[in-house]
Amino acid sequence: MSTHTIIGAQWGDEGKGKITDFRAKQADMVVRFQGGDNAGHTIKFAGKTHKLHLIPSGIFNDSAINVLASGMVINPWSLHKEITMLHDQGFDSANVVVSNRAHVILPFHQMFDEIRENARKQKVGTTGKGIGPAYADKTLRLGLRMETFIDFDAFDAFLDQRLDAINDFLKDAGKTPLTKEALLEKANPVQAMLRPMVSDTSRLVFDYWKQGKRILFEGAQGTMLCLDHGTYPYVTSSSPTAAAVPLGCGISPHVVETVEGIVKAYTTRVGGGSFPSEITGETARAIQTKGNEFGTTTGRARRVGWLDLVALEHAVRINGFTSLTLTLLDVLEDFETIKVCTAYRLDGKMIAHVPADIHAYERCEPVYETLKGFKGPISNVTDYHALPDAAKTYIQFIESHLGVPVGTVSVGPDRTQTFDIIEGVCGLDD
Repeated sequence: MSTHTIIGAQWGDEGKGKITDFRAKQADMVVRFQGGDNAGHTIKFAGKTHKLHLIPSGIFNDSAINVLASGMVINPWSLHKEITMLHDQGFDSANVVVSNRAHVILPFHQMFDEIRENARKQKVGTTGKGIGPAYADKTLRLGLRMETFIDFDAFDAFLDQRLDAINDFLKDAGKTPLTKEALLEKANPVQAMLRPMVSDTSRLVFDYWKQGKRILFEGAQGTMLCLDHGTYPYVTSSSPTAAAVPLGCGISPHVVETVEGIVKAYTTRVGGGSFPSEITGETARAIQTKGNEFGTTTGRARRVGWLDLVALEHAVRINGFTSLTLTLLDVLEDFETIKVCTAYRLDGKMIAHVPADIHAYERCEPVYETLKGFKGPISNVTDYHALPDAAKTYIQFIESHLGVPVGTVSVGPDRTQTFDIIEGVCGLDD
């Protein structure tokens, strides 16, 4: 096998960036296939912390090509800032390639995001990055592709076609209109920087796969935020599932081989929407503090709750996970007991599925099983057998309910605090 996919199995923030970095040492290519700079992937190694929003988490492997594929929406100014940051930290961007078919986020998309979020009675809790409006423009066939953006004349013509209507909308919303001159001036240096990076990444990914090169696909956000299969309307604007890999990269579905679901040892969520296993009070604060549950992109405190196996079964079915990685297990050390949601109670009836209707989901109450807690510290553990028996029982409980093996465990934020417990769990293994 030559491809491996990393997918968030919950509502995002599961540790996908860290695990992608952990796997990237085996990869010849790392590909982001959806989302934009609403993602926040934190990677720690050698005593330093790196935060990425657009560039794939394989950037720290000098021998890997890092692809921003066509399924993404890309803010070119954010990309410029991220590349500059990496250069300042001593990392080269020569191995970064951007799809010519990826859509571009422009300043007015961020303004639209703010206007529409403020107009909602129930806030979705977007990052305000312009992701939704950019995907909406793509669907409405009004969007701007990267190939057009990097062409000065073509971008000029695009603004001639769209700017009047955009400014009419902004005026009606009480916002200051944008000028073509200012947009062109702002875009000019970024266009020049990006031009050598832009190419047909569909062909590039396909050629690497055909040559038997090892390709790692990196998802952003999480399955429960999928536009189609998540807790709609409290979702993102793309599909962060394994099914989105072929469409977002321009390759055949059969290229997707092993799929690794990243599962936080408890559950978190940012923004609005139902969260049946959410907890508050002292226990919630303890998890939030020890797990540093604050958004990489927004800085917002994350809502926390016990592990929800109903939502995870939903993610397993949709993605076809071949293995799971359990992250932040160390956050649960020293709890006397640990609860796990194994079913919901909806209007007095027990169910074991995620309702499609958001109002029904809001009425779901968690049904818990309680497991014995385990004593830490476990952050220095590097082998499954060295984990406390109660921690092993917790892992086995998850496996038995989901029918998928836990192949990898993470017990801390650093790259070295991750270990495989099943040989060959990664599809890139030699």
